[in-house]
Amino acid sequence: MLRKKLKGVVLLAVLSTPYSSAFATNGMNLEGYGAKSHALGGTGMAYDTGNSAVMNNPATLGMMEDGSSEIGIGIRGLHPDVNLDFSAMTSESDGGGYYMPSLSYMRRDGMISWGVAVLAQGGMGTEYGKNNPLFSYGIPMSGNGVVPMSWKEMRSEVGVGRLMFPIAYKLTENTTIGASVDFLWASMDLQMNMDGAHFGAMAMQGIGGKVSGSMFDMLGSMIYGGQVKDINAVRYDFSNDNAFLGEAVGYGTGFKLGITHKFSKLFAVGGSFHSQTWISDLETSKAVLSFAGVYGNGDTFAQDVSGTIKVRNFEWPATFAAGVALYPSDRWMIAADIKHLDWSSAMGKFSTSFTADNSLANGPFAGQKLDVDMTQDWEDQTIFSLGVQYRATDRLSLRGGASFSSSPVPDDYLNPMFPAITENHYTAGFGYRLTDRSSLAAAFAWAPGITATNQDCLEISHGQMNWSLNFTHEL
Repeated sequence: MLRKKLKGVVLLAVLSTPYSSAFATNGMNLEGYGAKSHALGGTGMAYDTGNSAVMNNPATLGMMEDGSSEIGIGIRGLHPDVNLDFSAMTSESDGGGYYMPSLSYMRRDGMISWGVAVLAQGGMGTEYGKNNPLFSYGIPMSGNGVVPMSWKEMRSEVGVGRLMFPIAYKLTENTTIGASVDFLWASMDLQMNMDGAHFGAMAMQGIGGKVSGSMFDMLGSMIYGGQVKDINAVRYDFSNDNAFLGEAVGYGTGFKLGITHKFSKLFAVGGSFHSQTWISDLETSKAVLSFAGVYGNGDTFAQDVSGTIKVRNFEWPATFAAGVALYPSDRWMIAADIKHLDWSSAMGKFSTSFTADNSLANGPFAGQKLDVDMTQDWEDQTIFSLGVQYRATDRLSLRGGASFSSSPVPDDYLNPMFPAITENHYTAGFGYRLTDRSSLAAAFAWAPGITATNQDCLEISHGQMNWSLNFTHEL
């Protein structure tokens, strides 16, 4: 029996982190925005991507026809396949479908193009359910033996959405600059066990993170005073049933800048800069922090502490991108982009601050505070994208592409709750003009499974099937 329990030990000390729900593709970023860009490998710096320019390069809005206005409606589906393997024990995430709507309006008047759009930018999440054998046992703070965990729901869901106001101005017939002011919301659900060994390693040795605060000081005094003999587990629990917004929510701003230049009918270039965001702490007053352990007399205890939790310093990273578009003939277009995401500046650690309510039910922890920093150390990510479009008829365009990158998540800090490790994507799709004013575009992407093993010898694999659909109508 002990051998079976040892095989079930999964160490969950490291939490990678973001909204309308989504699932990680390039880190937390989607591999392409808008069905056209999506089908063309995620490119979009130097050609007309339609209303989706607001998330690609706002300067390409200057490629709209003068005097035209367009409304766009879209839906994005992400279907991750996440599997865990630990010493011949396996588990699969039940989070198999995440859906994200988008809505936009764009218009060009002479030298100026402008509009408004709302969409989900990205995120990640998993669903492992209750009584999962891989999350059922852990090692206590003392390191002696194996202890049961909560056996409760294990899930995560984080995401970021944007409300954007873009504007583009044609400096010359061939050169356009653009910008976008963005308002963001970010949210998170989290139900996660952490065993006492990992909590103690962070608290006592600084391994994998840091623990501080008056609640930690009180726990320490209880342990050194003999009232508490051991800490078996710590659990975070804040979650809701909202399909579009998690329990802990924060709001913020960001901006984008872009430029395009057309050298000739055959060749165009473009580039953009997306700022790092400024988002408030993600906060909820409906959080529960649970402790399980052993009293000094040998009796076990479980203490649920209600309070307010803040996820601190969560930001979306700065992004630098540049690309080209080639037109070998009237029917062909070839696009290529390079994109750099500054994850290292935004995802160095996952920080939470929990303050217990001043209620009798919280016992000695009432009003106390626990700060936890969990190491992430994400690496910067460079993505190379390529797309090809063939205009088969006056109404139908066929598209294909690919993007190539490496995972930004270090193996040592890879958490099964946030396995954002997918790398390459292979894409295809089409655009079809339904009428003189209405168009439909669709894209499909396959991300082959990637497998990584974290420092706890847990093997995690993650692959995806994604799609997007956009309808546009000229007003």
